[in-house]
Amino acid sequence: MTARILIIEDEALVAMELRFVLEDLGHEVVGVAADARTARNLVRETEVDLALVDIHLSDGPTGIELGRELAQEMGVTVLFMTANPGMVRNGVAGTIGVLTKPADERAVQKAVDYALRRRVGEPVDQAPVELQLFG
Repeated sequence: MTARILIIEDEALVAMELRFVLEDLGHEVVGVAADARTARNLVRETEVDLALVDIHLSDGPTGIELGRELAQEMGVTVLFMTANPGMVRNGVAGTIGVLTKPADERAVQKAVDYALRRRVGEPVDQAPVELQLFG
């Protein structure tokens, strides 16, 4: 299953590595955003199936509210990727869960596959152990 994925990450090297992993898996990376405004604009301009959202962006800790907005108001499936998973310990309405960074290629693959299957309503086995689900 291929998808149109938006990477929301302010660390250029992390974003670039994630882009390579996703493209190697056959997904289309529709863009990389380092801040909330750029992310919102990209979602308005192009169809996005899944957003991988860091919590701390170049405009501050805006990722949590951005993830909630993308999921609830814009219909995007959202997975958080952060080195600080405790910041979303109680979950974020409308989003799936959090993957702790650094995450290896296999963990990213399993989490993305799980999220995309849930998006289209396919039956899913249990979540990958690397992915902390919300709610």
